[in-house]
Amino acid sequence: MDPRLPVPRCPLLVLLWAAAALSGPRSPVAAAGRSCADTRQVYAEKGYGTDIAPMTQISGEHLRLCPQDYTCCSSQMEETLALQSERDFMKAVEENSQFLLTTFSQRHRRFDEFFREIIDLSEKSVNQMFTKTYGRLFTQNAHVFQELFVELRRYYSGGSVSLTEVLSDFWSRLVERVFSLVNPQYQFSEDYLECVSKHTEQLQPFGDVPRKLRVQVSRAFIAARALSQGLATGRDIVNKATKLTADSECVRGLMRQWYCPLCRGQPSLRPCHSLCLNVMKGCLANQADLDTEWNNFIDALYQVSEKLEGPFNMELAADSISVKVSEAIMHMQENSVTISTKVFQGCGNPRPTPGRTQRSPKESGGNRRPFRTYSPEEKPTTAAGTNLDRLVTELKERLRPMQGFWVSLPHTTCNDERLAADVTNEERCWNGQTRGRYLPDVTGDGLVSQINNPEVEVDIARPDVRTRQLIMELRVATNKLRHAQSGQDMDFMDSEEGSGSGGGDYGERYNDDWPGYGPNSPPYNKPPRNPDSNPAKPPRVREKGGSKWNRNNGHGRVRSGTSGLTSSLLSLCSFLVTAALMWR
Repeated sequence: MDPRLPVPRCPLLVLLWAAAALSGPRSPVAAAGRSCADTRQVYAEKGYGTDIAPMTQISGEHLRLCPQDYTCCSSQMEETLALQSERDFMKAVEENSQFLLTTFSQRHRRFDEFFREIIDLSEKSVNQMFTKTYGRLFTQNAHVFQELFVELRRYYSGGSVSLTEVLSDFWSRLVERVFSLVNPQYQFSEDYLECVSKHTEQLQPFGDVPRKLRVQVSRAFIAARALSQGLATGRDIVNKATKLTADSECVRGLMRQWYCPLCRGQPSLRPCHSLCLNVMKGCLANQADLDTEWNNFIDALYQVSEKLEGPFNMELAADSISVKVSEAIMHMQENSVTISTKVFQGCGNPRPTPGRTQRSPKESGGNRRPFRTYSPEEKPTTAAGTNLDRLVTELKERLRPMQGFWVSLPHTTCNDERLAADVTNEERCWNGQTRGRYLPDVTGDGLVSQINNPEVEVDIARPDVRTRQLIMELRVATNKLRHAQSGQDMDFMDSEEGSGSGGGDYGERYNDDWPGYGPNSPPYNKPPRNPDSNPAKPPRVREKGGSKWNRNNGHGRVRSGTSGLTSSLLSLCSFLVTAALMWR
């Protein structure tokens, strides 16, 4: 050894310097020479050509989204991966919302098929039982029932139909037919029968049955239609809310968290959980603003479904139609004497049927029983193989997890181990720049909270128009469902409220001593007839000095000996004043 060379006094320090030189930050030459084999492999597995992918790391000055360190990505690769990150994001949202979409679509289809089947079976049951019970008397008047079910279907399908008017019109038509059948010794013109039907509320020929049927059928059909429409609305809302178009700031955040590690040559490194949450909350800020109205909507769906299990049961309501109609006909037949007497007093004496001996109402109705109720075994059956309670139970089990879906969507997405590191792995994850802990706080939910989002810049001053429209759609659907919970149809609030059902609804307003029930009672406004089933009548001509009541339908004068009209001069005057007021 040359004695002139200095001998190191601290051999250990020299060794440490050497080790530091070998293990410290790589020199540009060393970094540039690192292999990009892993990056090229992952890039190729996604279906992209590797001809544009560097073999070894190059300077990252050309990068626009990722940190401009040495990289395995060219400019074209960065652009391609940015688009891929957007597709991955939309796929993740679609997968996580599939439960909602499937539930709404399948439940809507099953409930819709069930409700329609119930209506079909109800009509079939009516036809079978009434044909068996009444024979030709029913088949000759079957169109009255057919029109009822046509209108019920039209209402359920979303048509602009008032259930109160539909049922009122049905009872008015039915009373005309039944009145003719319990008085076969008379001939009745259409004008005469219309006089009878116009005063159905005062006569109450079917007792309280029409009111009971209206309440039961209206509540059930309103709830069934509201639930069916609500499920369809939920399906449409999910479809629209998940059809995303990520803006440039969202795409920047998605790219930085998912594919910048790939460009760094660390494809297995997942973004830190908190980083993922901030990116997702920024990209899904508008969806999070649906949360309040969405929760109200889900709660309203749940409440209506519970009503269908109880007092608004569609199966029971549909089954009750034939039962209630049979009871109503029986009631009118049993009280035909009283009813016919009041009609003859109010509408006049009808013309006797040629070849038949005229009999009094008591004689004509006392010994004849053309109608009967049916036995329990003849009652209609429910839809085979289906059960409303089971359908409702299954629906409620699926509705509860939907609460808070939109605000929990970022968490659901970031809990996927393919998309983000586990929350407990805070040191060995990608923090947006390198491997290490993510320090910024996680932002709140919704558009306004993104003002402090460090990953996605969101313009909180410009709410999304589509989101506002979805919020309005949810509010409208929720209001309809809430009205349905109380048996009200929001589309017919003005017409349904306080309306009658064609018999029995005005029992407390009118005196049973018809027609002298009082001059201040409003006339009965009969719904218009269906022109397809009933041809238009020629307009009536008002006779001078009288009304239809004292014209006696053109068949003579009101009998002076009839009780209730001529018992006193005062009663007669009251009757005439009432008739004049009604004619006006």
